Amino acid sequence: MAVTDAGDAGRSATTAVPGLLAGPLTGLRVLDLGNMIAGPFCARLLGDLGADVIKVEQPGRGDPIRGWRGQYTGHSLLWKLVNRNKRAITLDLHAEAGQALARRLYGVVDIVVENFRPGVLERWGLAYAQVETQHPRLIMVRISGYGQSGPYRDRAGFGGVAEAMAGVRFLSGYPDRPPTRVGFALADTVAGLYGAFAAMAAAAERSRSGRGQEIDVALTESVFSLLDDLLPAYQKLGVVGTRHGTALPGVAPSNIYPTRDGQFVVIGANNDNVFRRLATLMARDDWLADPELAHDQGRGRRQAELDAGVAAWTSQLTLQEVTEALARAGVPAGPAYDIVGIVNDPQFRARGMIATVEDADVGALALPGVVPKLSRTPGRIAWAGPRSGQHNEDVYAGLLGLSSEEIASLRARRVI
Repeated sequence: MAVTDAGDAGRSATTAVPGLLAGPLTGLRVLDLGNMIAGPFCARLLGDLGADVIKVEQPGRGDPIRGWRGQYTGHSLLWKLVNRNKRAITLDLHAEAGQALARRLYGVVDIVVENFRPGVLERWGLAYAQVETQHPRLIMVRISGYGQSGPYRDRAGFGGVAEAMAGVRFLSGYPDRPPTRVGFALADTVAGLYGAFAAMAAAAERSRSGRGQEIDVALTESVFSLLDDLLPAYQKLGVVGTRHGTALPGVAPSNIYPTRDGQFVVIGANNDNVFRRLATLMARDDWLADPELAHDQGRGRRQAELDAGVAAWTSQLTLQEVTEALARAGVPAGPAYDIVGIVNDPQFRARGMIATVEDADVGALALPGVVPKLSRTPGRIAWAGPRSGQHNEDVYAGLLGLSSEEIASLRARRVI
């Protein structure tokens, strides 16, 4: 699939960034106008696979995520993760001179990613409809809380609110307690995934039509799309999904169970064949001989009994003993890891998911590896999130051809 069109007006002939390791998207250039997580995560996925991603930050302030979460020697570790493999420039999009520079950058990139509230880019003259004629091959990914249309389009939208409105939080937790949050930025990252996927779909279509297009991703819709049969079950059966703790009603045995050493193991033995393997391993001949337990509906009716029996068995074994026994028996199971367990697990390590990169600010830094894995042109981590404005000279002089005097003037006026 051709994702780079060297014939775009103003495109640089340079298709690879020095130091950026090759991947399937080498030659694709992305302008990341976003901040916080959703937009930058979308752009990071493209950068992980070799795209040249140029991250834009407000001069003097930077992306707010630089002040978030764990700080090491004054540097945000979340920033280092979300903005890895990117070049960082500063640009004041509130200023007319900054907006003019942004339009010039539009001419040398394939994709623009943004996650401002709808209407912000329009005020700056940088929205897709305002630049489409000048840059007909441009692809623009727009991520927002509720989308670019509808009665809520102008509302501020954050990931936690989107997860609540899309039903995820109502489904999370125990039925006798209030809804709870998911332990990470689910809505933002899922929207970023959809944005990256749609950008590649638009690039494939552009290789045929020669035209770019606008992509509209809503946090609420991204999360809602994941909720299994929640909607059709309500429409056809009148079922309102709710919280069920660690179990799924009518699906047994499939739960989280305690081990002798105070750990927990997740076992999924609700398939007929897998249930027989588990019962055999547990020496539960009575379960094997019971006709009601031979099918999933019968097991669903006796869920509490089965869960109690499995928990009694796992409680006699350590986590290592139970997971190894279940693996030998062909029963899907795994430990409920914290981050220490993940870091020390040989499977994660063998697959390169505990990747270490040297960073000038924080030293050797462990980051999750690149997903997915391509056999011939794999993605790589070239560097962690850079310093603010670190690549101003590279981009403004090397890509846009500005003179040193022009760059000095822009810097003096705090446009960059």
